[in-house]
Amino acid sequence: MLNYKELAEFLVKAEKNKMAVPRITEKNPEFDISMGYQVQQELVKIKKNQGHEIFAFKMGLTSMAKMTQMNITELIYGYIFDYMNIPDQGEISIDELIHPKVEAEIAFILSEDLQGPDITVDQVMEKTEWILPALEIIDSRYQNFKFKLPDVIADNTSASRVVLGNRKFRPQEFKIDSIGVTLMINDELRANGVSAAVLDNPANSVAILANMLYTNGKRKIPKGSMILTGGITEAILLNKWDIVTSKFDHMGEISFRVR
Repeated sequence: MLNYKELAEFLVKAEKNKMAVPRITEKNPEFDISMGYQVQQELVKIKKNQGHEIFAFKMGLTSMAKMTQMNITELIYGYIFDYMNIPDQGEISIDELIHPKVEAEIAFILSEDLQGPDITVDQVMEKTEWILPALEIIDSRYQNFKFKLPDVIADNTSASRVVLGNRKFRPQEFKIDSIGVTLMINDELRANGVSAAVLDNPANSVAILANMLYTNGKRKIPKGSMILTGGITEAILLNKWDIVTSKFDHMGEISFRVR
């Protein structure tokens, strides 16, 4: 029988040592989605015992580009921890990561609790206080960034770092499904897209998260929570000395450099 705590410790150690490891399903074909979330919860406990706090929720594999890129078809969720938060125009160290990739996203901040089941986009919009631009850096702990769905769930959906814009915006000021985004690396356009790439509307991502949390333990998303809604574009591999800049329609620009 699989020991979920040991598997979580295995993944936490891989992150700490910057060492890519074989995916869990390679030797354990019975490892399924439910088991993946149980390992993820053990990983969250370990992080909290280390003194870290959950900074944000995150949704994964929410765009057709990401689903195609990773050859996966089901939505997943995980957590961003406080130590993963990098200031706008800040730096990330490539030596602290394994094989990081960057993607542009829209983040939501709730004004009220949100609890499933059957949450709708309209309910999400009613309970969203702010939206803001974000760059998420994902960094799978698995060799060659290759995994099956239960593996990436266990690995906390490859959560690694996040860069947020300095300014928040009222959601009512935007057509949430038509925010254009460009992703530049070293002044070269590497990806672009429109927010509708995320489930037709990023608010759908928040609604699905609320419903998934309810299904997986009748949990809610608390007031004030931040939710990263998923990559608008495919994820781009980062290299040392890269300068990453992303522009969001009517939301400005955010950036970071890799050292």
